[in-house]
Amino acid sequence: MKNIKYYECTICHKHYSKDLDLLTCPDCGESGILDIVFDYDYIKTIVSREYFKNNENYNIWRYLPFLTVADANLDKTLSVGWTPLYKSSNLSKVLKIKDLYIKDDGQNPTQSLKDRASVIACLKAIEKGNETISCSSTGNAASSLAGNAAKLGLKTVIFVPKRAPIGKLVQLNVFGSDLIRVDGDYKATFNLSKAAIDEYGWYNRNAAINPHLIEGKKTVALEIAEQLDFNPTDWVVVSVGDGCTIGGVYKGFYDLKQVGLITEIPKILGVQSEGCKPIHDAFHKGTQVKESEENTIADSIAVGIPRNPIKALNAVKKSNGSYITCTDDQILKSIVLLAENEGVFSEPAAAASVAGLINALANGTIKVNESVTVIVTGNGLKDPQSVYDLINRNKILKADIDELKKHIERKK
Repeated sequence: MKNIKYYECTICHKHYSKDLDLLTCPDCGESGILDIVFDYDYIKTIVSREYFKNNENYNIWRYLPFLTVADANLDKTLSVGWTPLYKSSNLSKVLKIKDLYIKDDGQNPTQSLKDRASVIACLKAIEKGNETISCSSTGNAASSLAGNAAKLGLKTVIFVPKRAPIGKLVQLNVFGSDLIRVDGDYKATFNLSKAAIDEYGWYNRNAAINPHLIEGKKTVALEIAEQLDFNPTDWVVVSVGDGCTIGGVYKGFYDLKQVGLITEIPKILGVQSEGCKPIHDAFHKGTQVKESEENTIADSIAVGIPRNPIKALNAVKKSNGSYITCTDDQILKSIVLLAENEGVFSEPAAAASVAGLINALANGTIKVNESVTVIVTGNGLKDPQSVYDLINRNKILKADIDELKKHIERKK
């Protein structure tokens, strides 16, 4: 592909030919995550503001010059991407911040940002001639892969930890996936999926291992920039688990700067739960990422051993951003806060970005005069049970007008 130069290992920085069939660095092994280096001079001959003005393809494929898939089968996929970017009407007043935007990626076909990676994985599997594609997941990547694969006629074998929420399990089953529920945490689930993929030769959708998938995830940043007329906000806030999504957010803005469509990369704030914060701790302590517990209600970011720590740390360091944490209680309250003020219903991991913004405003990391985009990575219907007890305040009334009047008076 003309838009790609080579692969580069994030550890040893050795270069590999783009024609090689690689997932990780042969010298550094599984931890040698690869980065795909693009030919920006070539891309600049294609993309411009005018290119986007004339592009009527309002989905992920409008960014094809920045992606690593061939142009075959694009018309057969689910319509991933071009999700709404809302300017906050009410939450910005509550938080006393002037310019706040909400990127609602829960509007993707299977209701999460992970569709951006999954649709890329499915096309790469077809390019390689694979009929079966597999991954491990805390939930969203799994349901996303199952849905996107079903549209393209691919089989899926998907591994999830036993704690995966019912909403995501339902999706997996209705999409026809061969679902393997593992009696263990995400670490055990990932290890079993890796062994199975090696044994049976299935295409590997695990985003931390497969370098093509971060390229799909980066399209959320490309969209944010374009939807803001290539003048992105001062900050972009996103929740962090494995590290792939935040790495993709940085890569998208980096791409746009390299081709001259933006002048500055926004500062990126990564948010982790207090119950699972290995990347946050490594960033602030200046150490390598160490294994942590997976003790949080936010299952999508409950990753005790992040597989993509280098890109996750670099995204924040190179953008002059920061990492912050929030509690599960703050996450749950943020689900309600976002829904009541903006009409956007988010799952716990997605609401972590809102909780992180609140904490960052409180400790001065983000100033009230700075503009912010919050990425909501998944829809609340993925895990409605997590917030049910917090909102279960509905009283059942008799079909009697007098009782209704009393109820309304009590609520005044």
